[in-house]
Amino acid sequence: MKRFIPISLGLFLTTAYAFTLNAETQTVVKPSEEDYRYVLAFEKIAKYVAQKVSPAVVNISTSKKVKVDININPKDFGFPFDFPFKFKHPDVKTKALGSGFIFMVKDGWAYIATNYHVIEKAEKIKVTLKDGSIYTAKIVGGDKRTDVAVIKIRVGDKKVPVVEFGDSSKIHVGDLVFAIGNPFGLKWTVTHGIISAKGRHSLGLNPVEDFIQTDAAINPGNSGGPLCDIYGRVIGINTAIIKNAQGLGFAIPINIAKKVIHDLITYGKVIRGYLGVYIADITSDLASKLGIKHGVLVERVVPNSPAFKAGIKPGDIIVKYNGEEVRDTADLQLKVMNTKPNSWVNIEVIRNGKRINIPVKVGSFDDFSSFKEIFKEFGFSVQKLTPRLAKKFGISENIQGLLVTNVKSFSSAEEAGLKRGDIILEAGLNLETLKEVKSPQELAAILKKYKDQGVLLKIYRDGRILYLTLQ
Repeated sequence: MKRFIPISLGLFLTTAYAFTLNAETQTVVKPSEEDYRYVLAFEKIAKYVAQKVSPAVVNISTSKKVKVDININPKDFGFPFDFPFKFKHPDVKTKALGSGFIFMVKDGWAYIATNYHVIEKAEKIKVTLKDGSIYTAKIVGGDKRTDVAVIKIRVGDKKVPVVEFGDSSKIHVGDLVFAIGNPFGLKWTVTHGIISAKGRHSLGLNPVEDFIQTDAAINPGNSGGPLCDIYGRVIGINTAIIKNAQGLGFAIPINIAKKVIHDLITYGKVIRGYLGVYIADITSDLASKLGIKHGVLVERVVPNSPAFKAGIKPGDIIVKYNGEEVRDTADLQLKVMNTKPNSWVNIEVIRNGKRINIPVKVGSFDDFSSFKEIFKEFGFSVQKLTPRLAKKFGISENIQGLLVTNVKSFSSAEEAGLKRGDIILEAGLNLETLKEVKSPQELAAILKKYKDQGVLLKIYRDGRILYLTLQ
């Protein structure tokens, strides 16, 4: 008969980790001095990064007014009729928390990098330093496309710590990283992990995406804080998490942020190059048949854009930009946007199985976006009238101008009587200043010039000539 000796559960739990059990022996696992050296080395690195970077990390608190939809149904209040309606409450105040880090002190001002979404539309921004001092911040500038912003606080002669920038082009998957910030308002929290992936895009988080993915814990409130390497150098700005996911955090590479930060401080806006192509990633099968590893397909070329003028065509596959390989759509976007406007670059494309080098004078994205904004302001859009479009709409080949492709409801354009399918022939302040418009850019320049005085448009519609005034 076997005898069973009872063992305390608590004793079992506290001692079980120290034993390795097998069928033959029971041995105690004792760490070696070398094992401890590795652990102590990691602890030393973690402490060093925390002590070096944390003092330059700030807590950002913002407040702003937002419009909130309020739904009301009289039936809910005892009335005998069911007539739901909603209205916007214009003065609901909201507060938000985020992080940032001081990267420069100049002329008594401490400059802080953070996320654009942290300070977007903020009426008041308070910055708390690690020593407990609180400052009211001013916005230097922000860039929604990359989600990077710069604010500044007046520190005078006070000595404040600053971070050291690293080089995000030299990071590798598997590198150890540290995230520092204020998750859920828990100030100056340090977490660690590795770089899980690089070059993440098409996540729908920002218009421009080339994220560093990390499993270092990033939570609400971490936005704008630094992602650092083992030397305490900032290699990214923590910016996003995927809802309901664990171990999936994303940071903006610091090399992208550096350019944005420089432009915001120097010009008050970001200066970007513009090519004028709609592009898509190529499949691995197509790449294999073409004998290439990477490239992007040109799906459409914007009329009168730098690419259009240089001779780039739909169906071209862009494989190199100024001698550098083009990996994917995000890579080409960043290369173009980081090119100084009016610079000449060489673009290598594959067309009909042959490699062709095309010199292109890069345009300004600011000019392109500004002309789009002016059309948005008036509430309509246009495109150049091509022979194909003229045939589609039954318009004589002798008519030259801009086809109105859309008119927004309740807009200035609709109030003026502009309709989809109209052809804008000329535009100006009055009859004496009317001039032909051959491109959307030309019309946008006139709209911008005379928008406060009213713009006279000469219109072709159904075989008739009309004059409309846009206010």
